[in-house]
Amino acid sequence: MDRSSDKLYHKHHHDSRTLLETYFSRNPDRAFKDDTLRAPMEKLRKAFNMGHLTGKLLIDISAGPLIHHLYFACEYFQEIILMRTNEQCIIEIMEWHDDRTRAFCWEHMTAHVTNLEGRSDECEEKEMKLKSAITHVMKFDFELENLTDPIGVPLADCVITTLLLDKICKDQNDYMRILRKILTFLKPGGHLISLGVTNTSMVGGHRFYCFTYDEHFARDALVREGMTILQCEVTPRKSESPVSDFGGVLFIIACKQK
Repeated sequence: MDRSSDKLYHKHHHDSRTLLETYFSRNPDRAFKDDTLRAPMEKLRKAFNMGHLTGKLLIDISAGPLIHHLYFACEYFQEIILMRTNEQCIIEIMEWHDDRTRAFCWEHMTAHVTNLEGRSDECEEKEMKLKSAITHVMKFDFELENLTDPIGVPLADCVITTLLLDKICKDQNDYMRILRKILTFLKPGGHLISLGVTNTSMVGGHRFYCFTYDEHFARDALVREGMTILQCEVTPRKSESPVSDFGGVLFIIACKQK
């Protein structure tokens, strides 16, 4: 298939609200509720409950204005810094963080998380705890030597990256280059949590280029960068919809060797 005309996520206009409404909304008819929300959240819950993913600082380097994957993390880290390549995504996140009128509603995920934790009556407390833990939302650029120039960022105990490597990498060399930069934010002994999908390309009727890779390539890339793989699972896609052609959800936890 000729992908030369596909848009690039980090360069062309990307409607962040369309992404949220298509894949992450509370709409009961949404096709991907199991693939993009329930299954990944269950894996995150189990991972954090193991007790080794904890510390002072977590940095989230993800695609889109996504925050739902951090609801568990705010129980284990004192401070969370969000980094995004897209200005519109930052605005979307801040509208939610500051309780603005047009903000996307994540209440369905707050309810889902508190129910999994056995605390279904603490939805408001969970929402406030995550918002309090998020101290900065900043833009970064992978073409810069210092990605957050001119702002310096301390090394993190944990880095989460969600759907980003799939969307901004052109090929294997580019994947390795960007992965290497992401890992510079992680202190020795710290953990990386990576969630990605394979072969996805359509959002809201527009085709966005995505780098296609498999579990074996992702594992090897991390090992080559001095990471120890603690968990690596692929959950096959369950839903069928013409708005996306991804094949499965990849979940990896790795530790940076000291």
